[in-house]
Amino acid sequence: MPAHGRDNNKRKREIAGKFGANEQDMGSTKVQVALLTERINHLTSIYASSPRSPLARGLLMLVGRRRRFLDYLRRRDLEGYRALIKELGLRK
Repeated sequence: MPAHGRDNNKRKREIAGKFGANEQDMGSTKVQVALLTERINHLTSIYASSPRSPLARGLLMLVGRRRRFLDYLRRRDLEGYRALIKELGLRK
């Protein structure tokens, strides 16, 4: 995931188009989970290469936020929840 600029906005629109109703649907729960997952994966790769990085706390906060979104989605739309975690590869 690029750090900034047009590439980042383009990637966000792609994710919104894939998981949301359209490219402008940035607020739906599924899109939020997908965006958080992308950020978490990006930070995890950085953290793995430098274990003493101060990113650990922020990474844990993002994981917690994603968990709350997933809990909400599971309560509201169980089938959507199952499809999303399967597509994002969140469960083993």
